[in-house]
Amino acid sequence: MKNLKYFISLSLSLLLFTACEEDTYEFGEITTPTNLAVAVDIVGLDADNPNGDGSGVVNFNATADGAITYKFIINGDLDNADMSTSGTLEKSFYTVGVNNYDVTVVAYGTAGSPTSTTFSIEVLSTYTPPADLILALTGGSSKTWRVKSEVGQHFGLGPVGGLIPCEWYGAGPEDKAGTGTYDDRWTFNSDGTINHVTNGNVFGRSAQVYPDLGNNGTGTEVGDDVLNYEYANYTENWNIINPGQISIKLTNKAFFTYYTGGNHTYELWDYNENELFIRTVDGAGEFTWWMILVAE
Repeated sequence: MKNLKYFISLSLSLLLFTACEEDTYEFGEITTPTNLAVAVDIVGLDADNPNGDGSGVVNFNATADGAITYKFIINGDLDNADMSTSGTLEKSFYTVGVNNYDVTVVAYGTAGSPTSTTFSIEVLSTYTPPADLILALTGGSSKTWRVKSEVGQHFGLGPVGGLIPCEWYGAGPEDKAGTGTYDDRWTFNSDGTINHVTNGNVFGRSAQVYPDLGNNGTGTEVGDDVLNYEYANYTENWNIINPGQISIKLTNKAFFTYYTGGNHTYELWDYNENELFIRTVDGAGEFTWWMILVAE
């Protein structure tokens, strides 16, 4: 009996030792990027226009040895920082006039080891959005919009750069019922804020939802979509920009209808006081997504 106890004790010790061995992870070499450099192109900058052509568009190109991704932080605003695996970023600055911006670029190596640089740029923006558009969006104070689910092609996709709405696919009336989008409401406020009432869940593209919003264990994946992903109501900011096409620019992770990631800029294909016909390119650069919102 005594020998049996010793055998059991020895077996448990071996099991514990084996378990400890299985929990040992190799992270590999931690590397910090070196030789970080950032090229800045203020669109339209020349001898006569030292702060650009007034579009407010700036192109950044960051490079560093050993970097796997880059973060661009404007004026210390971490909540609205832009990430780029390629190191390239097109950024629109839309505060009217010549404004100074502090830019911090962080290059991350393996295991998240960072190196950074900070510099300042002065950018001219002369764009003033159409008064009728601001009135249409806000009603003069605040105005609420929803997906126009009762009509065909209220949501769909086509090629990047395509000019035919929903060229490759257009949803039929109420086709996306039960996905977490038709009960959403967006309220544009004249102070530049936007309230998105999600009613607890949203609809999006899984390839962008999980990396951007996190995999919280909710939602149902159907093909490339994630349905009824749990996501709380939120408030962000909106602005009208015109980088060649009048667009609604949303801050942080704000979105309309279907989460696609990307630059959260929605071109206004057409609009009136009751309807917004918008489009955006997803974060993977694969498709243009078309959407129709209607005023309540």
